[in-house]
Amino acid sequence: MESGGLISPNLATFFFTFVNIGILFFILRAILFKPVTRFMDERAKKIQDTIDQTEKDKSLAKKLLEQYEGKLNKAEAEAESIIKAARENAEAEAARIIADGKAAAEALADNARRQLEAERQAALAKFRTEAAGLVLAASSKLVSREFSSDDDRHYADMMLEELAAYKGNN
Repeated sequence: MESGGLISPNLATFFFTFVNIGILFFILRAILFKPVTRFMDERAKKIQDTIDQTEKDKSLAKKLLEQYEGKLNKAEAEAESIIKAARENAEAEAARIIADGKAAAEALADNARRQLEAERQAALAKFRTEAAGLVLAASSKLVSREFSSDDDRHYADMMLEELAAYKGNN
């Protein structure tokens, strides 16, 4: 059935080719397509599992970061409170030291005032004793002699001069 060198279509050949293609399709499907499809599904599942695991890891990392930031903020707050407490303690200690110094200075000043007053009282007592001795000496000189009113004035002036001279020397 050749006509001019062309191949004429034959229905049996067409049917045979169609059946061969179908059989080849099922064979390839069983041998090639199913394993390739299964491989592609497994690969897609592995990729999805990796993506899911990455999301979990990312979520865990975010939680850990939040925890660390919280701990860091807490540590900073504790450090600030420790510094504040140390500063307050230092200020209180400085105030106590200053108060102790003032109290010690006041005690020294009071002691010096008391000592000075005691020395003043002792000097005054000595002055009175010596003045009394001078008065007695002057009185005994006056008593041993008879006085006239001019003599009285003269001896009184002399006694005052001796008293002033004594006071000036001490």
